Amino acid sequence: MREYAIVTGASSGIGAATAKLLAKNGFHVIAGARRMDRLAELAAADSNIEVVELDVTEQSSVDSLAQKLIGKPVSVLINNAGGAFDAASVEDSSADIWAKTYDVNVTGSVRMVKAVLPFMKAFGRGHIVMMSSTAGRIAYENGGSYAAAKHGVAAVAGTLRLELNGQPIRVTELAPGMVKTAEFAVTRFAGDKTKAAKVYEGVEFPLTDEDVAESVRWCVMLPPHMNVDLLVLRPIAQAAQHKVHRVIK
Repeated sequence: MREYAIVTGASSGIGAATAKLLAKNGFHVIAGARRMDRLAELAAADSNIEVVELDVTEQSSVDSLAQKLIGKPVSVLINNAGGAFDAASVEDSSADIWAKTYDVNVTGSVRMVKAVLPFMKAFGRGHIVMMSSTAGRIAYENGGSYAAAKHGVAAVAGTLRLELNGQPIRVTELAPGMVKTAEFAVTRFAGDKTKAAKVYEGVEFPLTDEDVAESVRWCVMLPPHMNVDLLVLRPIAQAAQHKVHRVIK
C-alpha cells in the first residue's frame, strides 16, 4: 500500500524539492500551494505527485484538502509553508506583517496538524515534520517577525511531541540555516534581488533546496520507532547565525 505524504508550500523551493524526492522514494505525494501553475509543472515531473490548491491561512482551503484525504493512508505531513516578509527592525516594522508571518508559519501549521492527525491515527502511525529555522533557536537584528514565528513553530513541535507521547506519531522539527532558494530572500526584501544576493555573497556553498529535502527524506524514512526531535542544518561556512565565512573576490 502506497502511503500518502502531504507537503505544504510545494510550488517552489524546499517544498517542491521535498515533494519530488518523497515521490521518488515511494510515497504518493499530495503537493499543496496557492500557485497552481507552478504545481502543474511539479505534477508533470512525477506521476506519484498529486497537486491541490491550498492556502494554509484559510480554514476553508484546509478543510477542502481534508475532504480529499478521507479513506487514504496518510502517514506524513511536511509543514513547509512559511516565509519571511520583511527585514525591518521591531521599531520600524509593520504589525500587519507580523500577523501575516505568524499566520503563515505558525497558525497555518496548526490548521494542517488538526486536519491531518485524525487520518494518521486511523492509519496507525504518522510523522509530522515542522519546517522551522535556525531563526527559531536564536534571534537576530531586523529579523524579529520571522524569528518570533519560527520560535512559535518550535514551540508547536515540542508541544505536539509531549501531547502525542504514547501514540505512534513522530514529530520532527527541522531547522535549516542559510539556504539559497530562488524566492526566500527576494520575498523578504520585497523583490529587491540586489539585497537578496547580499545575503549569500561570498558563500560558495550555501545549503540548497535539495539538501533540505534529503534531510526530510532521511527523517521520515527512518524506522518508525526512531524519532529525530530536532535537526539543525547549516552550510559548513555558517558556524552560527552571525558567524559566516565569506570569500569576497
